[in-house]
Amino acid sequence: MSARSPQVRDAVLCLITTPQGSAHSIAATVVERGLAACVNVVPAVHSVYRWRGAVEHDEESLLVVKTTRTAVALLDELLVEIHPYESFELIATEIVAGSVPYLEWLASSVAPE
Repeated sequence: MSARSPQVRDAVLCLITTPQGSAHSIAATVVERGLAACVNVVPAVHSVYRWRGAVEHDEESLLVVKTTRTAVALLDELLVEIHPYESFELIATEIVAGSVPYLEWLASSVAPE
C-alpha cells in the first residue's frame, strides 16, 4: 500500500449529520447519483452544538461517506438540494492509507451522473 498511489491521493471520507428520518434517503441518493462508493449510516448520535446563540441538543444520524476529492463539490451541491438543514455539516478528510483493493473499488465506484 502506497500513500502515493492515485487511489489514496483522491480518496476522502466525508461526515454528514442529518435528522434521523432523512439519513437513509440521503445516503441512497448520494450513492445512486454516483457521488460515493459507500455510505454508512450511524443511526443515532447525540449532537451538542451552538446555533443562533443557544446551545442545542439533538438526536441525529451520522453519514460516513466514502468518496473522492473530485466528487465533494458535487456532493455539496446535491446536499443543498436534498438536505433539510439550513446549514448542514459536510466535512471531508483525506484518507492517507488503506487497503489498495478497497481504494481501487472506491475510485472506480464514484462516477457522478
